[in-house]
Amino acid sequence: MEFSTQSTSAFHQVKTTALAVGVFADGELSAAADVVNRAAGGALKSVIGHDFLGHVGETLVLHNVAGVRAERIVLVGLGKQASYGIKAFQKAQNAFAKQCVALRLTQATSALATVPCPDSNARLLARLSAQAASNAAYYYDATMGKPDPKLRPKLKKFDLLANRADLKLVQTGLTEGAALGEGMALTRTLGNLPGNICTPTYLGNQAKALGRQFKSIKVSVLEKKQIEALGMGSFLSVAKGSNEPPRFIVMHYKGKAAPKAKSKGPIVLVGKGITFDTGGISIKPAATMDEMKFDMCGAASVFGTMLAIAKLQWPGELVGLIPTCENMPSGTATKPGDVVKSMSGQTIEVLNTDAEGRLILCDALTYAERYKPSTVIDIATLTGACIVALGTVNSGLFSPDDELAEQLLAAGKRALDPAWRLPVEDEYQDFLKSNFADMANIGNAGPKAGAVTAACFLARFAKAYRWAHLDIAGTSWLSGAQKGASGRPVPLLLEYLLEQTGK
Repeated sequence: MEFSTQSTSAFHQVKTTALAVGVFADGELSAAADVVNRAAGGALKSVIGHDFLGHVGETLVLHNVAGVRAERIVLVGLGKQASYGIKAFQKAQNAFAKQCVALRLTQATSALATVPCPDSNARLLARLSAQAASNAAYYYDATMGKPDPKLRPKLKKFDLLANRADLKLVQTGLTEGAALGEGMALTRTLGNLPGNICTPTYLGNQAKALGRQFKSIKVSVLEKKQIEALGMGSFLSVAKGSNEPPRFIVMHYKGKAAPKAKSKGPIVLVGKGITFDTGGISIKPAATMDEMKFDMCGAASVFGTMLAIAKLQWPGELVGLIPTCENMPSGTATKPGDVVKSMSGQTIEVLNTDAEGRLILCDALTYAERYKPSTVIDIATLTGACIVALGTVNSGLFSPDDELAEQLLAAGKRALDPAWRLPVEDEYQDFLKSNFADMANIGNAGPKAGAVTAACFLARFAKAYRWAHLDIAGTSWLSGAQKGASGRPVPLLLEYLLEQTGK
């Protein structure tokens, strides 16, 4: 999608297929709406309070308004003026972008970013605007028998009106938002693909394709014998029950050195890549098991983040590690009670084969040590317990490092991709005691603190560096009528990375 910006105070003179102007719930017009209203002889005011109330995200399309050059004026609700902020802006811009897609428009213009937003800045508003347009224009038809081109969104060009003093910041934000939109689209598509297509081999090939597209990304895809040679017995124990061979994907991005870079070693992202999770021998119930194709959304978010930073030529160093396999029941599958040996040398009693994500992540966390990283963040659809605790609004954040936790929480807040910190304390480690191995792979107190004990398990393999764990089980995909991958937490990760280099 093409993004551009311009500055004007003559909003009624903007020639476009659709122009979005903001209106508050108390009937107060934004500056752009006021200009258009006066040029149109009060046409906007005449519908406010009747056909349009100004609730956040509410839209009303006015066609062929006299006195303005835009073919359509789209009134967009901003909510109460006293409480207007970045969240209301995001909802408003999302609503406008979706309206443009519904109208089958190829081009649109928004003046919503000209409304003063007290808890944001021009760059971030522009990034959110490009993100909104990109997400609205996303459409999945990769596995349709006969894809209908007529159903695909037509929106190809999105223009953002801005204050003259902010034009440079706005252009930067649009560039970031465009890259973010592409990264989220890749994340969503990988998540949406079914498990018979998006296999570990497929993910490995996608990584190689990314390496061919960007010279800044070096890719290695390790196969089973190489994984065995590394001693990744915990990872391989999950892959044992499947005919699909496992892969260990390494993507190493190096940008130009940044004079303001805060980190000495690379940042490492570790993504859980279970391309389908039946639960193994501890098999899941049939209902909604189809959604377990989304169990590789942690891996997908690493792909999306890599794509975004490569598009932006981010000046830092990033390593993406993805252990990927299927978790299937068969005569060769790991059984409850089996003891496996991790790459770190620690042994694990597998009490539940459906707690498999931590078994593949722990070996990847050990592998990460070879990079002497400044920071390691793992991203995983790890526990249903996190959904019970936080629902689908916040991702779960675990870290023993207060500074890192605060940085990630702040990044999520700025990017409107929020996380909530949960404890990962030594007192919970007792839940993982085993009589037959160094640890068990689930807590011994039933469902209590399930997300916490999972994080505590991972913490045992992440002592050599600053580490955080993001449990995205509740935020990485939607269920029901809107079923599909969400693209989260790519916005949080990109914002964090941009902040680390001051770019």
